[in-house]
Amino acid sequence: MTSYAADVKPLFRERDRESMLSHFDLWSYDDVVQHKDAILARLAAGTMPCDGLWPSEQVDVVRGWISQGTQA
Repeated sequence: MTSYAADVKPLFRERDRESMLSHFDLWSYDDVVQHKDAILARLAAGTMPCDGLWPSEQVDVVRGWISQGTQA
């Protein structure tokens, strides 16, 4: 089972968090759950993070976490 704390949160760097803080906090479980669909869409499209694409394996971690029910 994929969890936010162990699997998703570590993918977000401090730089990613800082660049998105005006919208939501990537290090906040509640914020990420609230915006999960938009975050996944941006990650999959390669528009987040702003400095380059994530490898597909990392996007798949977030996608799997969402499909499994967004466990903390």
